[in-house]
Amino acid sequence: MASMTAPPSGAYKIVDVHEPFRSLIGRRGQEGTYIGGSEEESPWVPFGDNAAIRHLAFDVRQNVYCNILWIKSPGVIGTHKHRGPVWAVGLEGSFRYLEYDWVCKPGEFITETPGTAHTLVTDDPEGMKALFWMQGANEFYDEDGTFVETLDVWWFMNHYETYCREHGLTPNPQLYI
Repeated sequence: MASMTAPPSGAYKIVDVHEPFRSLIGRRGQEGTYIGGSEEESPWVPFGDNAAIRHLAFDVRQNVYCNILWIKSPGVIGTHKHRGPVWAVGLEGSFRYLEYDWVCKPGEFITETPGTAHTLVTDDPEGMKALFWMQGANEFYDEDGTFVETLDVWWFMNHYETYCREHGLTPNPQLYI
């Protein structure tokens, strides 16, 4: 049996693929979304004094949210504990967690597991940007380890919608999956 080395078709056309549940998917499914690069589609929303978040997706059924975190210059996002899995890809600059010995750079991938607490920092003079896909809550703690606040899909939706309301923007329905 030969192994496949590339997809079998190079045709630039839409192929009508048989789908036995096409009607049901059309009635009950939901189309995918597209969020372009403009701030009209998703603005940078301040997240503390030195950071901003560009929200990309909210899924209330699974408590999932996706965003780009931008720390504008050397700085820190406080100690937090994840109650669900997290996946991230470095986009610009670099960042690390004080609790680990690696540094994430553009194109590099990290995972975080539920129950782990860590402190995100960037020492990069240009700061950092990373895409985060998160599920579940993030619990934030102060420098003494005292619980401060829980951030989940509802918190992130409120963060985005409050900013839109305060700046006369209409929330983008494409962010809600």
